[in-house]
Amino acid sequence: MGFSFCGISKAGFLEEEAPRLEKWLNQNMHGEMHYMANHFDKRLDPTLLVEGAKSVISLLFNYYPEKEQTANTFKISKYAYGEDYHFVIKHKLKDIVHYIEDNIGAVNARVFVDSAPVLDRAWAKKSGLGWIGKNGMLINKQQGSFFFLAEIILDLDLEYDNPITDHCGTCTACVEACPTEAILPNKVVDGSKCISYFTIELKDEILPKEVKGKFDDWVFGCDICQDVCPWNRFSLATPEPKFQPDERLLNFSKNEWQELTEEIYQEIFKKSAVKRTKFKGLKRNIEFVGSK
Repeated sequence: MGFSFCGISKAGFLEEEAPRLEKWLNQNMHGEMHYMANHFDKRLDPTLLVEGAKSVISLLFNYYPEKEQTANTFKISKYAYGEDYHFVIKHKLKDIVHYIEDNIGAVNARVFVDSAPVLDRAWAKKSGLGWIGKNGMLINKQQGSFFFLAEIILDLDLEYDNPITDHCGTCTACVEACPTEAILPNKVVDGSKCISYFTIELKDEILPKEVKGKFDDWVFGCDICQDVCPWNRFSLATPEPKFQPDERLLNFSKNEWQELTEEIYQEIFKKSAVKRTKFKGLKRNIEFVGSK
């Protein structure tokens, strides 16, 4: 199905994550992302999401593009270059569940792609697919961090994998590179300071003036902490055709971004995750980043 890595862990309460998540929420690091405070118990215990759950299958799907946007333009995060991953990946996960059922009979299973209260990175780490970097991302030793994370939670007893060791060492490249200082010590990321938060999650008509001039030309998401990570020198181009970008997107100049019409927006981003900001939100970001 095109997934790069797969690991399996025993379904159960995430004891290590519980105090971390509670502290993060209490310090309001989720900002206006109120959904992060919902379903606290379900986030920590997959057996509350799938009755009789015994295993969590974690999968990584590479989205690293073969080509990137032209230099000196407004930038969008590489994960949004192609079609919306929610639909593409979910379709593949359902095919895997059908394969399992065709071979061993009916199972109680649910598939997840960043669309329900599941702590994707915690499960990927638990199943040995990588470690959590200082930028809060899951880092895989073979191919870095440009991956979509997905899970199949099901009622089968399987053979479980084990976590691997941390390989960030003394490197602080991501911490130093973050223009808004969102990356804090002890692998904590203040979501309310992240450029991705401002350009995607925050729905205010006007962005806060205190972050003016700090976005480094990012108008949808941000890849800075991944781009500077030494482990991403091992990134390989995704084989998935649906994640290939529209050539126009790669070659847009700043001027073309600023003159973007709703018609062209709908055409280029018809199936893209960029639709999350809507045309109005993207124009807000371009204006905020592009104006003096």
